Amino acid sequence: MHVFKHVRIDKVVNILAKSKDAYKLIAQNKKAYHDYFVEEKFEAGIVLVGTEVKSMRQGKASIKESYVRIRNSEVYIQGMHITPYEKGNIFNKDPLRERKLLLNRYEINKLEGAIATKGYTLMPLKAYLKGSLMKVEIGLCKGKKIYDKREEIAKKDQRRAAEKDFKVKNLY
Repeated sequence: MHVFKHVRIDKVVNILAKSKDAYKLIAQNKKAYHDYFVEEKFEAGIVLVGTEVKSMRQGKASIKESYVRIRNSEVYIQGMHITPYEKGNIFNKDPLRERKLLLNRYEINKLEGAIATKGYTLMPLKAYLKGSLMKVEIGLCKGKKIYDKREEIAKKDQRRAAEKDFKVKNLY
């Protein structure tokens, strides 16, 4: 007795692509990893209007100059640039307006307590499409000192040199 009837493979692939685990990166903040130690990451939903969603689906968003604030026990992202949708005319909003992030109460309380500690801040790390939902990954970060950055650069240089030596040795 067969449980599955005749199923075409392209339908199965299509179903998997539309699953909740499907993930499309829209914007990434690489500089945050250079300037901060990322202690913990949180996934937050973002409140958008229709034309902003269409623009983000086209990949026209930037979080390079943005930051996250907590005000009245609500989390907001400020400075996130979403290019106005070209066919949106009067429905387009200000590209740099502040947008509310959706986190549960436990996570917000945890973040508020951590930010009250000296030296911690909230930074957006990446914006992505997960299934049909827009998400923003925010990180609880602690600022790096100049010597920390120098150490990190030195480690990268050592790793690159070792990889180059290994590659040269394998050629002969």
